[in-house]
Amino acid sequence: MPRGIFKKPVRLAFSAALLAAAAYGPLASAQDACPNRGELDAAYCDANKDLVADQPTDPKKLKNPGTLVFSFTPLEDPSVYEKAFDPFVKYLAQCSGKKTVFFSVQSNSAQIEAMRSGRLHLAFFSTGTTNFAVNVAGAVPFAIRADDKGAHGFNLILITRKDSPIQKITDLKGKKVAHTSPSSTSGNAAPRALFPALGVTPEKDYQVLFSGKHDQSIMGVLSGDYDAAPVASDIFHQMAKRGVIKEDDFRIIYTSAKFPVNSLAYAHDLEPGLRDKIVKCVYDYRFDPELAKGMEGATHFAPISYLKDWAIVRQVGEAAGESYGSAGYAKEKAKEDAARAKKP
Repeated sequence: MPRGIFKKPVRLAFSAALLAAAAYGPLASAQDACPNRGELDAAYCDANKDLVADQPTDPKKLKNPGTLVFSFTPLEDPSVYEKAFDPFVKYLAQCSGKKTVFFSVQSNSAQIEAMRSGRLHLAFFSTGTTNFAVNVAGAVPFAIRADDKGAHGFNLILITRKDSPIQKITDLKGKKVAHTSPSSTSGNAAPRALFPALGVTPEKDYQVLFSGKHDQSIMGVLSGDYDAAPVASDIFHQMAKRGVIKEDDFRIIYTSAKFPVNSLAYAHDLEPGLRDKIVKCVYDYRFDPELAKGMEGATHFAPISYLKDWAIVRQVGEAAGESYGSAGYAKEKAKEDAARAKKP
């Protein structure tokens, strides 16, 4: 469990109406003064058109928290990553001069809401969730894990059991296929965008069942709960390296082009001096062996541009009919809640 201000995992729930009211209600004057906003909430402005929220122009809105709160995207048991990131958290505290704590999140929406409300200052967001974090929470992606060969990425892979009769993607017709969550790129948006051209349309040709997370899709395929599942290749290989699964128990029947992995982002309203110090600390950090093992051999963080590096992700989302603004987020949050409610 995270130390300090968080005594136990926190689940943040809200309604679509509350989201809309909070996002749009109080800031009409700010909206009028903003020359460009794009899909950003009314609380933010994008005057330089780099697709992320600008730093507030009012000094009173800048934040210099006494404690930095950091989180990792909720892929598996949060305690696994809290332990792995402990050296990084300690380093960041020493480098920034700020007490730093790890915040365990239980869902993508809880993580977004934590940053949106000002309670989360630095976070890894999953590939698909990054789009919502940028538009709804004012997140500014600035780093991605990397090694000597460059920035890491992942492929969408379609897995089934090795003893399954499914040999090719068109064999999914009439089957039960696990997608992860509505906001996931590799686990939901990408298959919806890419599979039709390969001869299979989700919902039409096969039944979509939301598992909640990539690891749960993988384990569900292994146990026979699902016939197949589109998942992120990096998570699949990480689970195999940790001995949670054996790759030989699965068959990969499709591999996509490469997508960027989860982004590291800071809150847009951090005081500039603190923000710049955090960014430098992150770029200077070198992974310890345990974290490198959990991060696919990554050794450091490399700079990224949301405008450039997430273009392919936005394209896939748009092809799948996704909207990454507040209205789209409210819909995906409702789907995520419904999917989690159905789970035992």
